[in-house]
Amino acid sequence: MTNDAAKTGLTYSEAGVDIDAGNALVERIKPAAKRTARPGTMSGLGGFGALFDLKAAGYSDPVLVAATDGVGTKLKIAIETGEVSGVGIDLVAMCVNDLVCQGAEPLFFLDYFATGKLVVDHAAAVIEGIATGCERAGCALIGGETAEMPGMYSGEDFDLAGFAVGAMERGQSLPEGVEEGDFLLGLASNGVHSNGYSLVRKIVEVSGLSWDADCPWGEGTLGQALLAPTRLYVRPALEAIRLGGVHALAHITGGGLTENLPRVLPEGLGASIDLGAWSLPPVFRWLAETGGISTPELLKTFNCGIGMVVVVDKDRAPDLIALFQKAGERVEVLGQVVAGRGVDYTGSLG
Repeated sequence: MTNDAAKTGLTYSEAGVDIDAGNALVERIKPAAKRTARPGTMSGLGGFGALFDLKAAGYSDPVLVAATDGVGTKLKIAIETGEVSGVGIDLVAMCVNDLVCQGAEPLFFLDYFATGKLVVDHAAAVIEGIATGCERAGCALIGGETAEMPGMYSGEDFDLAGFAVGAMERGQSLPEGVEEGDFLLGLASNGVHSNGYSLVRKIVEVSGLSWDADCPWGEGTLGQALLAPTRLYVRPALEAIRLGGVHALAHITGGGLTENLPRVLPEGLGASIDLGAWSLPPVFRWLAETGGISTPELLKTFNCGIGMVVVVDKDRAPDLIALFQKAGERVEVLGQVVAGRGVDYTGSLG
């Protein structure tokens, strides 16, 4: 300890934690959080806890559903490029897309932002993205935590976690009623979404390209293309559930179609999918060719262009396809539920 420090005493700021910056961030993001208010919201940011009124949200006999997730190593690309706003949308999508698979309406969201050194502009951009994701999903951003932890995280590196709570009326949970012959509707993804980025980053390293290199398959830079935010399926999925005929939904995240679809199928039933039913987006073609990835590995690592699978009554499929298309979703009939187990693929990715 220096003589000056001995005389004046150390401060939290000198240890690397800037309380004033944290307070400034809270004030800066209050308008973004307020933008996400919905029926049931009872309090703003700044308290020790956040309140939500289920009765005001329109529920009479609700069952709560909770989900938590992060963005994974996609954050490394965001940090290295400085393009951080989209990962807030990713964070929300990874949680609420899971909630709707249970048949639940997302009600509110909380975030956890941890960093080595709080940069208010970067943190505010991330949380603005979180607010945008909440708006698109119809849920309220009612709280969160910002933790500045020098020594735990290097410099301005940061990590994110999200926590979403939804509700449904008792007896309306999914999956329910899945049977042989049901159609599998695939909703298109926006790209890689938020899974498989450890492999993505390895492939980019092998390619020798930098994040600011021209994107090999599209417009903009490579980094910008790989940071396309995860698509939010909540609103059209809830509309489809209300219309009737939806038996299950599967969010296609880590594990791809191969691992995620069987999670919503009952014992004794599997899925038959025609790989020729949709076109493999260029980003996945580039990843496969550059990394020498086999088709089975591709299908159990990435979404391959299908971000959500909806299992529907075959007689209701035309109406549900029309609903999704009207909502702006690209939808394809991938195949059917069949006797057996797991996922059986026919055709080839093209």
